[in-house]
Amino acid sequence: MERRTFLRGAVIGSSAAAFAGTLTRGAAHAAPAQPGAGPYGALGAADANGIMLPAGFTGRVVARSGQVVGGTSYTWHQAPDGGACFADGTGWIYVSNSEINPSGGASAVRFNASGTVTGAYRILSGTRQNCAGGKTPWNTWLSCEEVDRGFVYETDPYGINTSVQRPALGRFKHEAAAADPVRKVIYLTEDETNGCFYRFVPTTWGDLSAGTLQVLKAGSATSGSFTWAGVPDPDGSPTVTRSQVSGAKKFNGGEGCHYANDTVWFTTKGDNRVWRLNLAAGTYELTYDDSLVPGGAAPLTGVDNVTGSSHGDLYVAEDGGNMEICVITPDDVVAPFLRITGQSSSEITGPAFSPAGDRLYFSSQRGTSGSSAGGITYEVSGPFRV
Repeated sequence: MERRTFLRGAVIGSSAAAFAGTLTRGAAHAAPAQPGAGPYGALGAADANGIMLPAGFTGRVVARSGQVVGGTSYTWHQAPDGGACFADGTGWIYVSNSEINPSGGASAVRFNASGTVTGAYRILSGTRQNCAGGKTPWNTWLSCEEVDRGFVYETDPYGINTSVQRPALGRFKHEAAAADPVRKVIYLTEDETNGCFYRFVPTTWGDLSAGTLQVLKAGSATSGSFTWAGVPDPDGSPTVTRSQVSGAKKFNGGEGCHYANDTVWFTTKGDNRVWRLNLAAGTYELTYDDSLVPGGAAPLTGVDNVTGSSHGDLYVAEDGGNMEICVITPDDVVAPFLRITGQSSSEITGPAFSPAGDRLYFSSQRGTSGSSAGGITYEVSGPFRV
């Protein structure tokens, strides 16, 4: 089973890689971003689903936890979390984790070329508290367990191949993953108050069954240079991975992670920061820090999942805050893109763009009820910058 390949993913992987390659302006970000006018203007009044959007954008509900997904016979999972989109012929697929412990796992919704839901199904079962994750260039979904000594599971969004546990990526409280096809590595965040930032170097790119887990080493400042060091025991027992390497840089609650154009961004919720690694230069700095916004008027708090558009904009979802997805532009402006009203006991999770970049998917993990059983998955469409 370790030698298996997700054949269908490989067929269309080239188109996904081509889309990812258009993120050429991403590295234009310098730190730190400050509030300003967003690229889409002010938010309008809440729509029928309680979502405030800029002019020209519309939203709809795709699925609700515990209810059958419209047009299918599949019941959507509880506590929807991290997600990603995958090309599927002329349509696409959105996958979503379930942050439930026990059970967890992940599900998928299939759309045709016009955006109509044509199917929904389970792609991962029997795991624990699957929080975020990441998409690979060979079109598989890395679903991450946010538990002590949790695993990463490689899953097939097309529902054909069996999911595979990937212990070589380390056992710790995993959050998100981001693939770097240039350096042929996978970056990983750790959701601990003294967590680390990792990369996994596969022995063979495209096969995650074996390789080397490394941790980022740097000073205590918010900017500077960094290096990588091997983690002696990725299994994390008896010594946890974050405590094995002297000089490993600590981050306060690692969350979302996104790669584009020799740059990887990740968020830390404990201090409301967005970090940027310039991989070509070997340096790191802050893209955003709410404490550096003058007058206490930070538009983005509770930083969590993150994704990017083909234009180079970052979209950062809030866990709490104002229940917003904020955009950070390549010109270092941060502004709300949308706000969910009436759901203050929830968090926004799983932002991901359709392959064409004209639809944004995300979830409210606990919806209006404040319970994991009340999750809602949305789609917003409109004139996104591409």
